[in-house]
This record gives sequence, structure tokens and C-alpha cells, in this order.
Amino acid sequence: MKLNKPKHSLFRNGGYALEGFIDIVKNETSFKWQLLMLFVMGIVAWNLPISFSHSSILFLSLFIPVLAEVANSAIERVVDLVTTDYHILAKQAKDVGATMVLLSLIVTSLIWLSVLAVAFELV
Repeated sequence: MKLNKPKHSLFRNGGYALEGFIDIVKNETSFKWQLLMLFVMGIVAWNLPISFSHSSILFLSLFIPVLAEVANSAIERVVDLVTTDYHILAKQAKDVGATMVLLSLIVTSLIWLSVLAVAFELV
């Protein structure tokens, strides 16, 4: 079965992405915190007395929690679209999304610890 899906240009798709970004910034407090962390820790990453390669790895790793938060927000919105009633599967879907964010923060922390240990020759 083929769905009649309208064709979209790259420009139009970019517009949809921008709308999504604006919406999540307006409506998701956790996303605002992730952006703040990206900004503050990004400044830290670029101002540490370490190589460009190490700073780049640290900076790029900061996008992992941001991406996880975007996916988590999408999961929450789909669940809320399907039901406003309590359902164990709805709770589990939202909990798994929250776990994704938590794991992304743990992975980012481990990346920072590893890179800084190598950059400062602690290992």
C-alpha cells in the first residue's frame, strides 16, 4: 500500500525542522537545560588548555544529550497524542525515553572524563 505523501523540498523540510526546534524550545524546560549545558560546557571545552582535537571531541559529545532530549520529547508527545489516560505502556514508553536521556548524560560524562584524562596525561 503506497500512501499519497506530498513531495517536500529540502527548503520546506528545513522549515519543518525549524518549527520543531522553536516549539521544543518554547515548551520543554528540559530541552532548555540541555541547551544551557551545551552553551556553558561548550565554552569550557573550547577554553581548556588542550588540543583542538580534544576540545572538538568534548564539544561534539555535548550534542548527545540534546539529541536524546529531542527524541524523548517526541516520544512523550506521541504518547500524549494516543492517550491522556493512565496506561502502563504509556508510562513505560515515557520512562524509557527518560532513561535514554539519563544514559546520554552518563555517556557524555564518561567521554569528558576519558578525554580529559588523556589530554592531561592522567592515564
